[in-house]
Amino acid sequence: MATLHIDPKRLPVDAIAGEAALPEERLDAAWLRRRLAHPPLWEPELPEDMRLRFPVLRRAAVLIPIVRRSEGLTVLLTQRTEHLTNHAGQVSFPGGRAEEDDSSPIETALRETQEEIGLMRRHVEIVGVLPDHVTASAYVVTPVVGLVTPPFDLTAESNEVAAIFEVPLRFLMDGMNHQRMSFELPDGGGRRSFYAMPYERFFIWGATAGMLRNLFHLLRA
Repeated sequence: MATLHIDPKRLPVDAIAGEAALPEERLDAAWLRRRLAHPPLWEPELPEDMRLRFPVLRRAAVLIPIVRRSEGLTVLLTQRTEHLTNHAGQVSFPGGRAEEDDSSPIETALRETQEEIGLMRRHVEIVGVLPDHVTASAYVVTPVVGLVTPPFDLTAESNEVAAIFEVPLRFLMDGMNHQRMSFELPDGGGRRSFYAMPYERFFIWGATAGMLRNLFHLLRA
């Protein structure tokens, strides 16, 4: 989507997803750990399958870091710097492209997270993975869910990360905060829809919001 140079914040909201907020008892580290270890049958909400648009898809993985704060669980996110070629200025999970030496998507997510924001893997308890997500930048991304235990120190990689912030899991797991938006592709390519979850000064949208939607569906199933 970034290559189209759209400003999603200027697009009208087509609809609000509107599902009920996740019950309070499910906004708990122990409950989340059990759910990810033994998921029920559930239906992922995947984007349009873009595999046919790209002859080659590169592998990547991101960490969905759920931080165990005393006031409640939060999700740690980053905002990318404005000068990057892909997804400049966008909100994303820490993560990136897989390397040949990575033994698994989990290893990719942990390695990239440490490189991008300095979060050491000893603070992260991996509790599961979500379905792969194919992006418009020709990546197939594996979202890895991890519980993060404070205290920890973070250091943003200055070339890639402009900001590190946390959003209450309670906010993200409420369908009333999930906006549906869309735009026209150039040259008659049709209409592309996506989710957005604006929070304070941050605009969470695209693949990041899509992965959060699937976490929401899994936890509410």
